[in-house]
Amino acid sequence: MALALSPPRVPKPKSALPLHYYESFLEKKGPRDRDYKKFWAGLQGLTLYFYNSNRDTKHVEKLDLGGFVKLTDEAPWGNSHDPSTHFCLVLRNQEIKFKVESLESREMWKGFILTVVELRVPSNLTLLPGHLYMMSEALAKEEARRALEMPLCFLKVSRLEAQLLLERYPECGNLLLRPSGDGTGGVSVTTLQTLNGKPVVRHYKVKREGAKYVIDVEEPFSCTSLEAVVNYFVSHSNKALVPFLLDEDYEKVIGPAPPKDGPKQLPPTSIMPAPSQDKLPPLPDQDNNYVIPIGDTPSASYVNEDVPSPSRPVVPKPRRLAKPQAKLPKPPTVSKSEPKGLNSGPARKLAASSAQAFSPTTGLADVTAELEEKLQRRRALEQAAERMADQWVHLQAPHASQADPSSQN
Repeated sequence: MALALSPPRVPKPKSALPLHYYESFLEKKGPRDRDYKKFWAGLQGLTLYFYNSNRDTKHVEKLDLGGFVKLTDEAPWGNSHDPSTHFCLVLRNQEIKFKVESLESREMWKGFILTVVELRVPSNLTLLPGHLYMMSEALAKEEARRALEMPLCFLKVSRLEAQLLLERYPECGNLLLRPSGDGTGGVSVTTLQTLNGKPVVRHYKVKREGAKYVIDVEEPFSCTSLEAVVNYFVSHSNKALVPFLLDEDYEKVIGPAPPKDGPKQLPPTSIMPAPSQDKLPPLPDQDNNYVIPIGDTPSASYVNEDVPSPSRPVVPKPRRLAKPQAKLPKPPTVSKSEPKGLNSGPARKLAASSAQAFSPTTGLADVTAELEEKLQRRRALEQAAERMADQWVHLQAPHASQADPSSQN
């Protein structure tokens, strides 16, 4: 009689051990500790985690390296042990002393700590090529981790788009983080405040120095993260500045709304400077009747003298139209064939090119709508001026023929 086979035993699932850039045994002595205490330690990001055993998955202590100042090799005073197995971690608010098993272990811990806080592999330590390779891998992981940890008010928009977002959605906030645009991978801060009843837009540059972010103001201020940069502006403005949080109901692309049940709207085109043209003739009733397109201001508008990249296009500011004259100047006597040239001359071409330069395809729905209305008025005035010129020529033609003796013969 065959015996019934028992089902195979399935091992109990074990909880995954935490992933660290580097881990080993480490003896720690804090400012309030009387003696060293041995832990299994692991470095992940800018945090040191301490475990009772190398099999534990939950840490019992942790140490934030955000306030890192320096590392030293000095052994405690009055200690007769080998100083090569001791090092001290100096933070902004405390000093932590460590003891390791060997010189190699000390150099490894120092190397990994310096790699994550300075975002570079140190070159002044006693390390083997394999150790340096391990630190370069940890550096790549740390850079990828920080790239994902962006504040909610950080948007990948240009300087112009940041200004338009703050102006269009003031209820969402008035402080926005964006890429600096100078090709260095830095960050800029754009703010919008109302001063004396007028909206004032300011731009601040934030420089990256190792693991710190330095706000370039009169007295540069360093922060350990972009969240700290945001908190700096909020606190120093007495909470007048509020981080910009765009709701999901709002559009994240600045441009005209696509028509319902129609083809998809193409993405907004980049704003390019209009080609240089000759000056247009002055038109009547046009004083103060224009809109200045919003564009990237020059470097002087940066609060901390941010220099924009020369590769970025700048929207030129149109010149102010001249005041209308009391009377139209009397046109010179011309032949009958010249009125035809008025319809195909430079004035009409300039008007057409000007209309193309300020076409709504720039993607600025609100601004271009008003510009289009102004251009329509301007075209109407141009057409009226052309009609007046044609009438004037026709009236002067008989007088010119009578004054010409050759026409009588």
